[in-house]
Amino acid sequence: MPASLSEMPRPDPQETPAEHAVLELERFLPYRLSVLSNRVSGMIARIYTERFALGVTEWRVMAVLGRYPDLSANEVAQRTAMDKVAVSRAVSGLIQAGRLQREMHGDDRRRSVLRLSEAGYRIYDEVAPLALEFERKLLGDLPEDERALLFRLLDRLDELEFKAEAEASG
Repeated sequence: MPASLSEMPRPDPQETPAEHAVLELERFLPYRLSVLSNRVSGMIARIYTERFALGVTEWRVMAVLGRYPDLSANEVAQRTAMDKVAVSRAVSGLIQAGRLQREMHGDDRRRSVLRLSEAGYRIYDEVAPLALEFERKLLGDLPEDERALLFRLLDRLDELEFKAEAEASG
């Protein structure tokens, strides 16, 4: 299997009939980001799935709440850009497993906030260092300036996406 999409053999341009548009997926950024994200998520997920029977969505919920306790499920969904229904299912499963706690927010009985339970923090405190070590290995030999550039570019793409969404809805 090729190490990256750009290493895959390119199809003959004549394979696509002239009357159809050509979309070179191996050069299409949204596709490349999605494939890369799926590969990386799958690799790190093996660690917490085998040890703690957590899915990707459940771990992401726990990771966000480990860093930002007392968020609502909607706020978790916003921070992770995950589907609200998927987050809600993950939250329910984590509460049932004793890994999350749900409490009413102050005087507002309509708003509940989530936080990791003691059992949740025990898992978080094991997985977070493993995740950081995984990231260190993933970035491997990238020099510090290239790492900084990568994160600046990701931030920039995220800003552009947010701006495009705001313009489309407003």
